[in-house]
Amino acid sequence: MSKPLVVKPPVIKPLVIKVGGALLNDKAAQQALFAQLAQLSRPWVLLHGGGALVDQWLSKLGFNVERRRGLRVSPAEQMPFITGALAGCANTELVSGAVAASIPAIGLSMVDAGCSASLLADDLGQVGEVTHTNPEPLQKLLAADFRPLVCSIACGADGALLNINADDAAVAIAKAIGGDLLLLSDVPAVLDGNRQPIPKLDEGQIESLITEGVIVDGMAVKVRAALAAAKAAGGKVLIASWQQPEAIVQWCAGESVGTEISESSS
Repeated sequence: MSKPLVVKPPVIKPLVIKVGGALLNDKAAQQALFAQLAQLSRPWVLLHGGGALVDQWLSKLGFNVERRRGLRVSPAEQMPFITGALAGCANTELVSGAVAASIPAIGLSMVDAGCSASLLADDLGQVGEVTHTNPEPLQKLLAADFRPLVCSIACGADGALLNINADDAAVAIAKAIGGDLLLLSDVPAVLDGNRQPIPKLDEGQIESLITEGVIVDGMAVKVRAALAAAKAAGGKVLIASWQQPEAIVQWCAGESVGTEISESSS
C-alpha cells in the first residue's frame, strides 16, 4: 500500500527591512510604517540606523561629526554615546512604536542578534564590518512569531563595540537568514541623471552610474550593499522610501515599486 502524499507548505522567506534614522524624527511616519508591517503575514526583521539622532547627541556633547566615503567616523571616545543613541534611545523608541501597533517586537543589538565584526579601516575609528552571523537567534525569534528590531551596533572579537553601517548590517542579516531585503531611505527610488526613478538596476548599470557621478556618497554605499546582498543571498533587494510604507505590502504582493537591484539584467 502506497504511502499518502504529504504536501509540505511552501517556505516563506523572511523579509529584512532597513530603515534610516530620519524615521526617528517623524512620529507619524513611524506609526504609518508599523501599521503596514502589522499587516504582513510573512516573518520580518527590522534593522535600523539613527544617524540624525547620533549627530544631535554628539554635537550637544561638543564632539566633531565627520563622515568619510559615506560612513561615519567613530572614534573610541564617541562609541559610548553612539551606542547609547542607537541601542538605547533609538531602539527602544522604535520597539515602543511597534508594540503600540500590536506587533510582538523584540529590541536587539547586532551583538544580541548573533553578529560578530572586525574593524573596517584605520581612518574610520570604531567602524566595523560584519564577519559572521549566527542565524539561530533571529530564526528562533521568528519561529516563535516575534519580530526583532535590531540596531547597528556590533562587537569585535575583543568585545570592543563597533559601529556598523546600517545598510551593510541589513545585508549581513539578510544573507544569514536567507531573506529578501528592503532598504527604506529618504527617497522613493534610486534616481537617474534627470532625477527620475530607476525601476531596475544591475551590476553593470550601478558601476556606470557611480563612475559617472550620478549615484554618489551614501546612495552609492546603499546600492553596492544591495548588490552584494543580491549576489550572496540570491533574494530580491528593493530600495524604496520609508515615507511611502505602503510600498512594503505592495512589493510583497508582487507590484513594481522603488528600485529593484539584481546581479544581472537576465
